[in-house]
Amino acid sequence: MIITSLLDTDLYKFTMMQVVLHHFPGAQVEYRFRCRNPGIDLAPCVEEIREEIQGLCSLRFREKELAYIRAMRFIKSDFVDFLGLFQMNEKYITVEPSAEVPGEIEITVKGPWLHTILFEIPVLAIVNEIYFRRAHPFPDYAEGRRRLTEKIELIAGDPTLGDCKIADYGTRRRFSRTWHEEVILRLREGLGAHLAGTSNVWFAYRHNMTPLGTMAHEYLQACQALGPRLRDSQTFGFEMWAKEYRGDLGIALSDVYGFDAFLRDFDVYFCKLFDGVRHDSGDPLAWGERMIAHYLRNRVDPQTKTLIFSDGLDVPRVIELHRRFKDRVRLAFGVGTNLTNDLGYVPLQIVIKMVRCNGQPVAKLSDTPAKNMCDDEAYLAYLRQVFEIPVPPAAEARPH
Repeated sequence: MIITSLLDTDLYKFTMMQVVLHHFPGAQVEYRFRCRNPGIDLAPCVEEIREEIQGLCSLRFREKELAYIRAMRFIKSDFVDFLGLFQMNEKYITVEPSAEVPGEIEITVKGPWLHTILFEIPVLAIVNEIYFRRAHPFPDYAEGRRRLTEKIELIAGDPTLGDCKIADYGTRRRFSRTWHEEVILRLREGLGAHLAGTSNVWFAYRHNMTPLGTMAHEYLQACQALGPRLRDSQTFGFEMWAKEYRGDLGIALSDVYGFDAFLRDFDVYFCKLFDGVRHDSGDPLAWGERMIAHYLRNRVDPQTKTLIFSDGLDVPRVIELHRRFKDRVRLAFGVGTNLTNDLGYVPLQIVIKMVRCNGQPVAKLSDTPAKNMCDDEAYLAYLRQVFEIPVPPAAEARPH
């Protein structure tokens, strides 16, 4: 089996799941899969993906794993008790070859949010590993190790980067589970204090590392259907998060409705309440400058806040951003695919995104239009109107 533990996922799945249990236990959602790479033939993988999902749905949390989760300062005991009873259910997920596009596949997850939220990360990891196992049956690990060594040396070998810290965010698009583990162990050995931790709870548990994560886009998207009114859905999401965690896990996500709409909502109250903000689309340099300026306008010292960059980073980009913003704000960097799937092959750009909540369309209107995913053009137009988001150029406007 590719997935052998329910901890083999990103921490923010558990932090969001706890909010769902306590505040939205009756929410019904739908997720859909998309491969953004053109011409990728995933259809031959369907049966193997189904078999791996069967294995995934046979797993339960072990007592030692539950004890590990329970020890996290922000996790509440009733949530761990729920996880002790939890098991993923095949009835909520379907995997089929596309009836419209040869080679493409359709993965749909539909059911109670509380019982479907954990599918995304392990299913993406399963699709990746099965595809690369078939496409490259004799992986060039020597090349992968050479590339990884170069990245480590770029940071560890530069004394001007003494306070630069990166984290592994690469679970969903990793080449394989075994390669992911090797990468993490090599990073820990080579980077030392430069390695902040990993988003993967399983590897954090196994190797005594710090698990990292707060919220993902799906949480703020679901608030479009769960909040009092659409215009207030972003502030509603932040307020419910603060209600649950009381100042802990205080990193806000800035790109569900575009950065302009985020800054309008992220007023002096949220500037002071949250520890920082995460960047995941658009120009990171412009974003960082605007975020620092926004803190200053709201009478908040940027040096007391953290900016986390996590959008398709590689190590040279991390170094560029660190040099631009060091000494002006606290910094953290989450590097994903470039660490866990860089053996010389083109990585898959695959996602599983929430598209409906309680029967209503939900969407992200990213500062990178290619990241948007919604099949309801009327809802997208309405969302743009409500949040005063301009329509992108025609070539970029189609959600992918």
